[in-house]
Amino acid sequence: MSNLSPGKRTPVESPVPALREYYADAEGKRRFTRRIFDSSAPDYDRVDRLLAFGSGSWYRRQALLRSGLAGGMRMLDVAVGTGLVAREAVGIVGERGGVIGVDPSAGMLAQSELHGLTLARGRAEALPFAAGAFDFLCLGYALRHLADLETVFREFRRVLRPGGRMLVLEITRPEGRVATAVLKAYLHGVLPALARLVAHSRDTPTLYRYYWDTIEACVPPARIMATLAAAGFAGVSRNLVLGIFSEYSACAA
Repeated sequence: MSNLSPGKRTPVESPVPALREYYADAEGKRRFTRRIFDSSAPDYDRVDRLLAFGSGSWYRRQALLRSGLAGGMRMLDVAVGTGLVAREAVGIVGERGGVIGVDPSAGMLAQSELHGLTLARGRAEALPFAAGAFDFLCLGYALRHLADLETVFREFRRVLRPGGRMLVLEITRPEGRVATAVLKAYLHGVLPALARLVAHSRDTPTLYRYYWDTIEACVPPARIMATLAAAGFAGVSRNLVLGIFSEYSACAA
């Protein structure tokens, strides 16, 4: 596990530069991501099982527990998608707690609804909740799709109670060239090919090619951690699993 270095405190706005193959600017990115997630939503869980080789559910639960989610807590799942993280959280917080999912994609929310989750439509940059409303907040694999990290992290700090916990799950480009080449071949080549075989939407293979392109272009972990600190979080740390799964944890100061 790594902690924030005092010498690396420059926050960042966009986590990924404009990817001209998909969009030209921040507004184009917002339109592109909403369209492609709406279209691919019915395929998302099916392809996720291929992506994680069936281990995704176990890993998500363990990551939530490692970051301090416990029974009776009230949790917000930002960019809930089809509810993959939220479903694990419900089993942890139990009946005395509560999990709310928020997402800008109507297609993703429709899939989450099938699992009986409590949902709201909204964007990470302007969460539709009161200050201090949650004990725990999670953002699962959506950091790369955001436009302004500092604005989003300040919103996370706002809706958490003092001392509330935050977890950002993300896939990070490996440090070694061989590991990077292997992951790129899988995510940019093999997975889109598999998606073409099992998906109903023609956009789904494009989504997974875009997935890798954003991983490859994303700002380094130190910048993400610095932005969390600048937004008012304390105890910022990063746990790296299998060389690619980053778990950014922090506490609302």
